[in-house]
Amino acid sequence: MSTSNPKKFYAFSDSNNTINTISVNKIVRSLLIDKKYFWYTAGLLLAGEAILNLLIIKYVAYTEIDWVAYMQEVSGFLDGEIDYLNLKGDTGPLVYPAGFLYFYSALYYITSEGADIKLAQYIFAGIYIITLAIVFAIYSRSEKISPYVLTILCLSKRIHSIFVLRLFNDAITMAFLYANNNCASNSLALSIKMNVLLFFPAFGLVLYKSLGAWKTLNHLLLVIIIQIIIAFPFLSTFPSSYINRAFEFSRVFNYKWTVNWKFLDPSTFVNPEFAKLLLLGHFWVLAAFLFGIWCRTENGVLAVLKRGFIRKSKEVIWDDTVTADHITTLMFTSNFIGIIFSRTLHYQFYSWYFHSLPFLLWHSVKIPIVFRFALIGSIEYCWNVYPATSESSLLLLFCHMLVLAGLWSGEAEGIRYRHSYNNPSRQEVKKID
Repeated sequence: MSTSNPKKFYAFSDSNNTINTISVNKIVRSLLIDKKYFWYTAGLLLAGEAILNLLIIKYVAYTEIDWVAYMQEVSGFLDGEIDYLNLKGDTGPLVYPAGFLYFYSALYYITSEGADIKLAQYIFAGIYIITLAIVFAIYSRSEKISPYVLTILCLSKRIHSIFVLRLFNDAITMAFLYANNNCASNSLALSIKMNVLLFFPAFGLVLYKSLGAWKTLNHLLLVIIIQIIIAFPFLSTFPSSYINRAFEFSRVFNYKWTVNWKFLDPSTFVNPEFAKLLLLGHFWVLAAFLFGIWCRTENGVLAVLKRGFIRKSKEVIWDDTVTADHITTLMFTSNFIGIIFSRTLHYQFYSWYFHSLPFLLWHSVKIPIVFRFALIGSIEYCWNVYPATSESSLLLLFCHMLVLAGLWSGEAEGIRYRHSYNNPSRQEVKKID
């Protein structure tokens, strides 16, 4: 009877283990680094997020903040009240546009007049997954984003809370906004909450670059028409009530809930002069990016303005420079600038820009990767300090300014392609890292 050599067996076993380890490492590396496997990584993350959201709903207590007030506001509307001055809940008057009422009216019926909160949580978990999938699709169109960056989008405690534990309308607003960068989708998002206006400086510029002056006016008119159609029951009866409530730019916010200005004293926070200073800062920083970066490839703003009045011809090929990466970078940057100069940021407002942070930081190419992660971690920390403190607000402002500086010195124009008007073949002018 023959006997096997134990040494040979163990050597063979060790060899197999080494091969398996190498294979696993190669697979993991490919999933994290190789753009070809982007959607494999995205799919795994989405599946994991689906499970995680179900676990959060099951094991983490729901916190009532605005859901009951939303249902009260909707109830008044469904009872026939169309004067916005008379629509209110426990937290105060209704301050959201008409699209909010329609969407939450549907939730009102689906959740048995708001009583079935668990069902509402499952619906918002679905909205979370859909939003994340849409954001992944946006990221997939940028050559600067490796698959491992997607993991950052799944790590926010505050964002999970905003969606499935608080049921805020901010979550729905951003889902509509990310869904499709066109006039209809943006206008629908705007009809739920007006923070979407922070994207519009870049949106208007992108339209102008892509379509020229006259078509841009037509498209922006479409945004207004959609708003009028959605709000028609209110505009046709009590127009001033609707406009003053749904788009109340002069509203004074509660110092208690501010996340970004806690290092100021309450009197400064509510001072109208401080609001004017923020508005002025917002304007000048937007102007700096517009004149200094966003139109650099087209040789400046004046050149863009001039070409906007020239009818398209074979010599002018606009779409070569208005790439998906360029559009997303401008839109996200415009919104981020607005975030920095917002009169206040409440905890749910984090959803306005969280999903854009990794994208913006990976276009801040002069910031080392380890510091990009540190910035995201620091910002997340600030949004999880409750109540906000002077220190957390100062840290948040400092991090925001670092991201802004990184964009200014990095790739805040996005990946562009320059074309010659005599030779329409395109040439890449922004190198991929």
